[in-house]
Amino acid sequence: MPARPRTVIAEDQYLLRDGLTHLLMAHGFDVVAAVGSGPELEAALREHRPDVSIVDVRMPPTNTDEGMQVALAARREHPGLPILLLSQHVEQLYARELLADGTGAIGYLLKDRVFNAEQFIDSVRRVADGGTVMDPEVIAKLVGGGSAADDPLGVLTPRELDVLGAMAEGCSNAAIAARLFFSEGAVAKHTASIFAKLGIVASDDTNRRVLAVLAYLGGR
Repeated sequence: MPARPRTVIAEDQYLLRDGLTHLLMAHGFDVVAAVGSGPELEAALREHRPDVSIVDVRMPPTNTDEGMQVALAARREHPGLPILLLSQHVEQLYARELLADGTGAIGYLLKDRVFNAEQFIDSVRRVADGGTVMDPEVIAKLVGGGSAADDPLGVLTPRELDVLGAMAEGCSNAAIAARLFFSEGAVAKHTASIFAKLGIVASDDTNRRVLAVLAYLGGR
């Protein structure tokens, strides 16, 4: 990630857009464009090819999922273009669409997360660095959705579900061990068991591991 990542902000609410601009600039980001509509976002992405973009899902002129569709179109044109989407509510479909290309440098957060400046800036940096950031509420929906009869996660133990949830948030084995109060060796055993039961190819690369888990959950 460059010393001052070139950043595009797309948010139709002026106060939030202005607040994001000042917050990011205060933390070393170079905001090259701050726009309020889908067409403006499309033009900004084409002109600047930013190091990271923060994009509201719902934007004018349609006020549906204009922001997300413009962002996904830009990523099809430029695979791996870093995008962090903001949404007012959890939508599992958005998570599935974001993960479909499997290239990383993508994030989906609820707007409430913006009010924790430290965590939000950390999320932006992770996406700019090629990582994957998913809101814990999205992960909870993906893990918790579906009936018992057709739930492929039913093969996992309660402890394995805890590990899976933390893994899908992007936690390393060390971070999972600290959160759940057991050894990294135990985490590694649980992780291997989870991958085996779910038919996911294991990887030491945190980003690929998160993508694999979330892609599986999103495809349920």
